[in-house]
Amino acid sequence: MKQQVLIHLFLLLTYSAAFLINRINVERVSFSSPFLRQSSSLFMSDEKPLTKTKNGELWIDDNFDGVDLARVLGGRRVKKINKKKKRIQNQLEKESVEAEKKSPKNNKPSHRMKKQRGSSKRKGPFNIIIAGAPASGKGTQCTFIEKKYGVVHLSTGDMLRAAVAAGTDTGKVAKEYMDAGKLVSDDIIINVVKERLQQSDCQKKGWLLDGFPRTRVQAESLAESGIEADCFLFLNVSDEVLVERVIGRRSDPETGKIYHMKFSPPENEVISQRLVQRSDDTEEKVKVRLEQFHTNIDAVKGSYEDILCEIDGTSVPDIVANSIATALQKSK
Repeated sequence: MKQQVLIHLFLLLTYSAAFLINRINVERVSFSSPFLRQSSSLFMSDEKPLTKTKNGELWIDDNFDGVDLARVLGGRRVKKINKKKKRIQNQLEKESVEAEKKSPKNNKPSHRMKKQRGSSKRKGPFNIIIAGAPASGKGTQCTFIEKKYGVVHLSTGDMLRAAVAAGTDTGKVAKEYMDAGKLVSDDIIINVVKERLQQSDCQKKGWLLDGFPRTRVQAESLAESGIEADCFLFLNVSDEVLVERVIGRRSDPETGKIYHMKFSPPENEVISQRLVQRSDDTEEKVKVRLEQFHTNIDAVKGSYEDILCEIDGTSVPDIVANSIATALQKSK
């Protein structure tokens, strides 16, 4: 008898508890208090906040098992929680904005940063440096650039002879070296180049430095003097092709015209018979010259890496000229 009473009592308690839980358990709750409609981040759990629907109702977070917290905790308690969460949210947003302002991607680039190609368009005539190994076709392309852009073509040999002829102070010193059969020092060559680039025709028309600078010291000296180029053109040709070009090269002593026995042969047999080969246009000597060229050119290219344009010099002259024109157009 006692067991039956206990069983009935247990079942009664169970049904009562289920009924109460069913009354409490709701999926949505509408809040009439104004403070409960202020924020979309009320009653945030560790995982996710509550969200506001279009009609202003708040969806109960699943972590609360569907229990109406406003009824359980009371309005004042809910209001305190709301204010605390709001303060935390505002602080986090403030810190996020400050961190974004300090981010490197939002900082303006320093004026000391290296100039990127095309980032600063310089007005005025072209200032160009062209480099290439012996027989790379540099002379042919210098003629093309000079005619197309009207720049002053400058080679160190021509500048030295002009300085000597003009009787300038630097020219007089250079003449002493040349008369003694000595190589002209870097300092003298650099001064000759600087003086020439300051003359009115170079300032007005622009200039084309042919084969200069040849060393890092010369490049650094130009930079220290404030002499800047728009583009550094490098004619890239393999040593194998260069050797073939050099050993086949011939010149006409009567006209001064340069021929190549394979690529640009003489027009007739009469011209062919009087052609001569330079004494240093042999395979052994050209390899020595190429070795000297490669020793310095990498350092020079490194000084102008921000404006460097490598041109495939193995193509026919017209194609090379088109590549140069495209590179110069992009440099302005």
